[in-house]
Amino acid sequence: MNEQFNRRRLDITATLACLGALCFWAVGPNFIKYLTEYTDVWTQNFLRYSVACLFWLPFLGLSIRRGRLDRSIWRRALLPAAANIIMQSLWAAAFYYIDPAFMVLLTKTNIIWIAGFSLIFFSEERALVGSKRFWAGLGLCVAGVAGVLYFKNDFAAKGTLTGVAIGLACAFMWGLYTVTVKMAFRDIDSRHGFSVISIYTVIGLGVFALKFGDMPACLGMGLRPWAVIVISAVLSIALAHVLYYTAMKRIGATIPALVILAQPVPVLAISHFVFGESLRMLQLVFGVVLLIGAGLAIWSQRDLHTRRIPPPAA
Repeated sequence: MNEQFNRRRLDITATLACLGALCFWAVGPNFIKYLTEYTDVWTQNFLRYSVACLFWLPFLGLSIRRGRLDRSIWRRALLPAAANIIMQSLWAAAFYYIDPAFMVLLTKTNIIWIAGFSLIFFSEERALVGSKRFWAGLGLCVAGVAGVLYFKNDFAAKGTLTGVAIGLACAFMWGLYTVTVKMAFRDIDSRHGFSVISIYTVIGLGVFALKFGDMPACLGMGLRPWAVIVISAVLSIALAHVLYYTAMKRIGATIPALVILAQPVPVLAISHFVFGESLRMLQLVFGVVLLIGAGLAIWSQRDLHTRRIPPPAA
C-alpha cells in the first residue's frame, strides 16, 4: 500500500503568537531586575500578578455572564496554577542573585524538560521525532545555552551558584507548567485559561507575600516603580502568557518553547544598556547559535502535522 503525506504550511497565527510572546518576555526580566531595588521578591510577584489578573478579570466576568466559560476550567487549572506559583516564585527570586541575560539563558534548559514531556504525553508532537529540522534546532539550542554557561566568568561565585540552582529549578517547573497547560486547555480559550490560572496564582503568591514579604513597604515606592509594575504585568504576564497558550494550542508545546529560546539575546541587549551587563565574545557567539536553533524550530512546523491521503478504493 503506497502512502503519501501532505505537509501543512506554516501556521501564521501560531508564529506571530510565538514572536509576540518572545518580544514581551524579552522586557520582563529587566523589569524584574529593576524592581529588586524597591521591593522584595514576594511582594513584587504578588503585585505584578495582581495587575495581570485584573487585566483579564473583566473579560472573564463577561464570559461567565454570557455562559461561554467551561465550568470544568476551575478544576483543570489547579495543576498548572500550582506549577506556575512555584515557577514564578523561583523565576523572580533568581534575579536577586544574577543578572537578567544570564538568568534567562540558564532557564532555557527548560527545553529539555518540555521536549521530553511533550514527546511522552502528546502523540501529535511525536511527528517531530522524524524531523531533521527539529533535532538540528534542538541541538543548536542546547549547544548555545551550554556555551554561554561554560564561558561565564564568575560561574563559581557563591551568589552565582545560588542563582544557578534557583534558575535550574525554575527551568524544571517551567517545563512542568508548559506541559500541564497544554494538557488542561486543549479545547479551552487561551484567555479563559490564563484568566483562571492568574486568579489561583494571585491567591498563592498573596499567601507567600503576607508570610515572607514586606507588603507595607510598597506604599513608599515612587511613581516610576509602580509604572514598571503595571507595564511589566500587562506585557510580560497578561499578554505574553495568553500568546504562548495560543501558540501551544495550535502547534504544540515543543516548538514555541524552542522559539522562546531566542529570548536571551534581546534581554541582553536591554540589560547591557540599563544595568551594564555584558557577555564575553564566545558567549555572544553561542547566543547566535541559539537564534539559529530557534529559527529552525519555526521551520520545523512543516514536519509537525501530516495528513494521510487515503488510498484509492480497490
